[in-house]
Amino acid sequence: MDKDSTTGPLDTVKLLLSIAILIGSLVGYYTFQDVHGVVRVLGVVAGIGLALFTLYQTTMGRGWYLYVMHAKREVKQVVWPTRPETVQMTLIVFVVVILMGIFLWLIDMFFLWAVKLLTGQGG
Repeated sequence: MDKDSTTGPLDTVKLLLSIAILIGSLVGYYTFQDVHGVVRVLGVVAGIGLALFTLYQTTMGRGWYLYVMHAKREVKQVVWPTRPETVQMTLIVFVVVILMGIFLWLIDMFFLWAVKLLTGQGG
């Protein structure tokens, strides 16, 4: 097996430590309610940062980091539509939805008429 693809006991300890840091920072936020809110929020942010740093030290954490970096690169390569193209496509969708609604309403009215005619309730 490749050394980079395996997770050893040290990776498991780092992962559990990362989770413990995250939970500890959240528990600390609610435990120290007498401390100013900004200090508590900064403590949570620092805890999240430390937990992410600890997570990055694991094989799984580096894998997630590489995945996010590749995803960011792919998003940068997307050709986004211009505003006029977006408005035009939105209007086309509205028109098609309205036309399909009218078409389905007419089909429903036809079947209602046919059922009434076949059952002798109208006609």
